[in-house]
Amino acid sequence: MSEGVEWALHTCLNLAWVEDGPPVSAAVLADYFRLPRAYLNKQLQALARAGIVSSVSGPRGGFRLARAPKDITVLDVVVAVEGPQDAFRCTEILRDAPHGEAGVDYRSTCAISQTMRRAELAWRRELAGQTLADVRATVESRFPTVAGQTRDGLRSRRT
Repeated sequence: MSEGVEWALHTCLNLAWVEDGPPVSAAVLADYFRLPRAYLNKQLQALARAGIVSSVSGPRGGFRLARAPKDITVLDVVVAVEGPQDAFRCTEILRDAPHGEAGVDYRSTCAISQTMRRAELAWRRELAGQTLADVRATVESRFPTVAGQTRDGLRSRRT
């Protein structure tokens, strides 16, 4: 998984803390974590294509969440950045092994493929079961000052 997933998740969380305010520019969001602006902007565009954030153009433009945090899952963000393909891709190398058989679907019969598929499904279920609102609540309960600090930090970078 690319670092873009981490960046996108933190960016969405930050936008959740400022959801009632004006849009936040890619430059401000990148500056907050000292990230490369062009690369973060690429992640933001992927989030926009997925309908997770919306883009507002103009000199006071930027990004904001397109949906309520309770309606955005961690899996939504991962898929927006990484794409929908499985993390493990069985290429059926058993077919070319000395005793492999051309007509066998090794994706469904191979113990390694089956194990990896079960793990993938469990991972996706877990990510789909966690919303941005859940993550925000966890962070706010563990670190009560972080939401205000983030709002203030983003606001100070706008001016």
